[in-house]
Amino acid sequence: MMLFKLSLKNIQKSIKDYAIYFFTLILGVAVFYVFNAIESQTVLLNVTSNTQDIIKLMTNILSGVSVFVSFVLGFLIIYASRFLVKRRNKEFGVYLTLGMGKRKVSMILFFETMLIGIISLAVGLLLGTVLSQFMSLLVANMFEADMTNYAFTFSKDAMFKTFIYFGIMYVLVMIFNTRLVSKCKLIDLLHAGKKSEKVRMKNPVLCTLVFAASCGILGYAYWKVTGGLYRLSSEKDIFIPIILGVIGTFLVFWSLSGLMLRIVMSIKGLYYKKLNSFTLRQISSKINTMVFSMTVICLMLFFTICILSSALSIKNFMNDNLKELAPVDIQFESANEPGQESYTVEELLKQNNFNVDEVFKERFSFDTYMFDDITLQTTLGSAYNEAQNNNFFLSYTAREEFMKLSDYNRLAKLYGMPEYTLEEDEYIVIADFDSSMDMRNLALKNGEIIRIGSKEYRPKYEKCKKGILQLAGNHVNAGYFVIPDSAETEGHNTRNYLVANYNTGNVEEKIRIEAEISELTKSIGKDGNTENRSSISYNTMLDIKEASIGLGAMVTFIGLYLGIIFLISGAAILALKELSESTDNRERYSVLRKIGTDEKVINRALFKQIGIFFMVPLILAGIHSVFGIRFCNSILETFGKDEMMKSVGMTSVFLIVIYGGYFLITYFCSKEIIKERK
Repeated sequence: MMLFKLSLKNIQKSIKDYAIYFFTLILGVAVFYVFNAIESQTVLLNVTSNTQDIIKLMTNILSGVSVFVSFVLGFLIIYASRFLVKRRNKEFGVYLTLGMGKRKVSMILFFETMLIGIISLAVGLLLGTVLSQFMSLLVANMFEADMTNYAFTFSKDAMFKTFIYFGIMYVLVMIFNTRLVSKCKLIDLLHAGKKSEKVRMKNPVLCTLVFAASCGILGYAYWKVTGGLYRLSSEKDIFIPIILGVIGTFLVFWSLSGLMLRIVMSIKGLYYKKLNSFTLRQISSKINTMVFSMTVICLMLFFTICILSSALSIKNFMNDNLKELAPVDIQFESANEPGQESYTVEELLKQNNFNVDEVFKERFSFDTYMFDDITLQTTLGSAYNEAQNNNFFLSYTAREEFMKLSDYNRLAKLYGMPEYTLEEDEYIVIADFDSSMDMRNLALKNGEIIRIGSKEYRPKYEKCKKGILQLAGNHVNAGYFVIPDSAETEGHNTRNYLVANYNTGNVEEKIRIEAEISELTKSIGKDGNTENRSSISYNTMLDIKEASIGLGAMVTFIGLYLGIIFLISGAAILALKELSESTDNRERYSVLRKIGTDEKVINRALFKQIGIFFMVPLILAGIHSVFGIRFCNSILETFGKDEMMKSVGMTSVFLIVIYGGYFLITYFCSKEIIKERK
């Protein structure tokens, strides 16, 4: 009972100096609960069955991500406990001097960890329950759900999962702390406050060579990814720049402390100005003793920036560009081979008793053509070699698709795209996939001639015109050709398309119609009484919208989940290290006051010290992110580059608020710790 009371008193005494530790634990519990409670929060939402399936998939993925998140938080809690225990070495030494055994000291730590766990779980779950209600609104907004039946909910599943995961973490911390105390020597505990971490003066030549090598390694990794996917011969090659990036980052921090100290020491006017020598040695000492930790923190910040930027860009695109990429309710497609009896989509539908006149208020049927001797390689002409080097993932033997001008203009009017005119020997390329457009523009600028039958055609424009053919959720149109109506197309492979709008605006009615179409298209081509062997595929605005919203929500929540956890973990580790150092260095600041240093100068030195300590991993993470985002941009090109740039700005705000908030809290707490005691 006495040990329990002592533990309780120690916690009360520690809350003020180590508020960040308690705050981080509470925030970690709250975030963990919020993202695991999404499934319970979405049960009452009135959505379609397809959307329910998407939400279920999303919650299953978030559950899997939670396992990874628990490892990150577990690392954070154990790492933080190490600093807290280290700070109290002298206190434990006094306990042992007074005759208390190591087992009892371990029991004090056991009770403290247990009490901290209970407090953080209780407060975190309370905060998480409140925040999860706002998460419900966000989910409903993203899925455009009806919230008529919404009610305040508490997720028991999320609560039990939080209890289990964090319970395991706290048990591990208890074991870790007990083992740490059992291995301590009394003399080391009593003199811990007098011992300081030595700043080992690393060989400046070696530091310079290692720093140069790290820059070379990082430069090569950047080069591997900045050119896009074409410098990576397979998806496995992405691990090469990742491994090089980790090694390069570690070597930067290993060499930085010694190199930075030597460089500034050589600039006498800067080194001896005010408290710069004191501040620099403090920073060098921290970086020197936290090389591995700084590497992990830097990579966490890098992943945070890239994950949030990519996730938010996808979400923004999905919401903003649906009308452009799915401008009509439905699009059918049917392929016909030469020599076989061919039917249009409309004829196939009518043969199977589907009343197109009743269901569709407006429709347009058209053909596209493919020629065996006209492939992507042949249309690129002299630009083929350059295009192949830069876009290895495209199929250059694929046949090109052609469309007649009058059909295109009718489709363009329905889609809201520009209409064009052509001379009898001209063609236009329509595309919206940026990499493909850049590649085709090389051929168009060269004026590449294509031959259809006995006639040659030249490009009307030196660049592709932006537009689509098929409904899609992103920019995937690699290009098709618009040719004059007089072009020879008889006897060649064709695709027949039917695009239409429904004769109703009611969503439930549209869903019913599409269910009927789904059953009908499955039977076409399989009915023994039907002479035709053709089959129909189709795509609808509703399906694209649900898939787009689902994907946008999924990547947004996963990105936010991982981004918040990584950001909190990195900032908390830095903050706890700084607070621990401020406690250990309290006497040093007292000496500065005794020799006449002004309080404002001391506070300014502390601000610089903490600011540089926080900025060093952030700056390197920012440099990594410039190239990481460019690589992500090449992968997410179909979602639009403009959206990526917008999301980078949103991520920067997010970073400033959380990371900057931790920095300010750390500064004010450290300032309070080193304040002169009267």
